[in-house]
Amino acid sequence: MMLDNTFNYSISAMFDFYYQRGSSRRKVFQAVGQHCSIGSARSNDLVIDSRQLSKRQAELRLEDTGVFIRDVGSLTGCWVNRERVVDFGPLSDLDEVEVGDVRLSLKSVRYSAAAKPSKDILESDSVAPLTSHTSVRTPSVAGASGMSTPTVADDSSALALSDDSDAQAAADEMAYWGQIVHEQLLFQMDLQRKDVNRMSDEVLRRESDDLIKDIIGRLGTELPDTLDRARLARNVLNESVGLGPLEEFLDDESITEIMVNNYKEIFIERDGKLERSQVTFSSDATVSAVIDRIISPLGRRIDESSPIVDARLKDGSRVNAIIPPLALKGPSLTIRKFPKHRMKFDDLIATDAVSSAMVDFLKVCVEMRKNMVVSGGTGSGKTTLLNVLSNFIPATDRIVTIEDAAELKLIQPNLVSLESRPPNLEGRGEIPIRDLVKNSLRMRPDRIVVGECRGGEALDMLQAMNTGHNGSLTTIHANNPRDVLSRLEVLVLMAGMELPVSAIREQVASAVDLIIQQTRFPCGSRKITRITEIVGVESGTVQLQDIFKFQQHAFDENKRVVGHFEATGAIPSFYEELRYLGYEMDLSNFSQAAESVTA
Repeated sequence: MMLDNTFNYSISAMFDFYYQRGSSRRKVFQAVGQHCSIGSARSNDLVIDSRQLSKRQAELRLEDTGVFIRDVGSLTGCWVNRERVVDFGPLSDLDEVEVGDVRLSLKSVRYSAAAKPSKDILESDSVAPLTSHTSVRTPSVAGASGMSTPTVADDSSALALSDDSDAQAAADEMAYWGQIVHEQLLFQMDLQRKDVNRMSDEVLRRESDDLIKDIIGRLGTELPDTLDRARLARNVLNESVGLGPLEEFLDDESITEIMVNNYKEIFIERDGKLERSQVTFSSDATVSAVIDRIISPLGRRIDESSPIVDARLKDGSRVNAIIPPLALKGPSLTIRKFPKHRMKFDDLIATDAVSSAMVDFLKVCVEMRKNMVVSGGTGSGKTTLLNVLSNFIPATDRIVTIEDAAELKLIQPNLVSLESRPPNLEGRGEIPIRDLVKNSLRMRPDRIVVGECRGGEALDMLQAMNTGHNGSLTTIHANNPRDVLSRLEVLVLMAGMELPVSAIREQVASAVDLIIQQTRFPCGSRKITRITEIVGVESGTVQLQDIFKFQQHAFDENKRVVGHFEATGAIPSFYEELRYLGYEMDLSNFSQAAESVTA
């Protein structure tokens, strides 16, 4: 511990930490001195009568840089943030420590110093003398780098902190007090015997808001002066009855994706770029509560026996959640947001995602009931494009949509939306997409729209396209149109039918008319990079013909992709058929004139 040698110090140090066994109420333990032993034997500083604790399980010790924990040889071990440790530190208040069936978290470190200045200092007029007893205490919330050491300075000195450090300290302080207020809120509700299950959302939010404001008012001077009390109340309210810190991200239209790695790490995607948010949850339990709040109204569940779930928000945003034991760092949540306003091709043209000539062509394809597959990687915009393409479907057509989690927003009046169902607690009752595709054939659809083909339903989809349900749409994960064909072959084989590859290729070539390739570039921009027609099978190989493509040139000074859309000059085969039937078709869109764009 580095101390100014112009003073003589007598330092005494103590630290406080929270401990909680099972579902009992959390308590504070004040450790006197620099060591604290934990175990079931009465010789320990903290004695906990539990069969899951050894006689001497662990030891906490205070060093210059903060508080450390050491496993002293127990069978169950010591765990920090779900990882077993032997000697770990310094701990911060955000670290979750487990010793047997007891959970620990650091509260604060206190230093008391009796300082006597040297003779030279006392004779100096520029330094005011200190009192005989000076108490120096670190902030109640420690940053990620650990606890700060005590410092003594005169009033004229100032500590220069970077903007990032200030923001992180403020976020840590907000999270710390938010956790305290949230615990008090739960205690008050339990004390008043509130039956939250029977309350409406509006009543629950109103009563929770009143209790939170009352708790903050009673804390009074204990709260730091720099703490934004209104924001603290809003954060606790959102975490208690809403989606916690995610509420502000859901309201921000510039954010397209929210990724919760664990309660301390939240990343967002803005303008195609990932950035880390300073906002955090207070604990793993609050993340789990948010997940339950999302999936419960949908009749879905998530637990150790079924630790993965797909769901949706009320606005159609896609949700995926995964919890321990599969998620090692704690409950993880990913939300793919959808725009609040319905996207149209004009919006895609405005962002240079597609050219006007390509839009005119796709409009004709949808109206002439061509079967199309939208392909691309994760986050490339396949579902968004599927929604936009559906705008061209006539209102007179009957449409059946089939999805794992309902995301498509079609506006046609004659629409049936189907959603698959996961198994129940006994592992029964599952209804996969494949069963829904089979059932849709009995519902007299004009068009079938499958949110994504990822298994044996690909075979049923191809058969539907081949048996009079022209104009059907689906999406698939693939890097390019040629890979779409290979992936379809694999998915068909997953159906369990031992079909020869030649028969599968004939089926694909007969069923699918167009492949639309969607690509997300490193700069974050999304574009339709190819529109490809399947023209048949020759020598056992499916033949492809590019109609439009995006030609990339380079990157500009902002590292955004630069290129142009161009027609290859090939005329779609069905355009020739339409001309023979007497339709006047505009072929000027297929000239090789390039349309330059910059992402």
